[in-house]
Amino acid sequence: MSTEPLIEVRTTFGSRADAELCARQLVESRLAACVQVDGPLMSIYRWQAAVETAEEWRCTCKTTCERETDCVAAISTRHAYATPQLTIVRITASAAYAAWVRESVAPA
Repeated sequence: MSTEPLIEVRTTFGSRADAELCARQLVESRLAACVQVDGPLMSIYRWQAAVETAEEWRCTCKTTCERETDCVAAISTRHAYATPQLTIVRITASAAYAAWVRESVAPA
């Protein structure tokens, strides 16, 4: 495994179209090497004193630690939710995959 850390930025969207649009924009702008969109999934959460249930689509964005701030900012500005879920998970990967991620998000 690579000793160079990567991250996964995770968020959810209320529609498949919104998730796909954000995923494409992140990859096209080189903020993520890959974004996996899965769903629908059911989320149950508390919002404004009520327990809510919603169908959502999850985006898992593979990027570098150096691109974290820009990736999160891009998601935040494109997101329809007042308080979007944005979680960052540190990951390790094979050296070849880590090199591909770094190359994919390097400024052109």
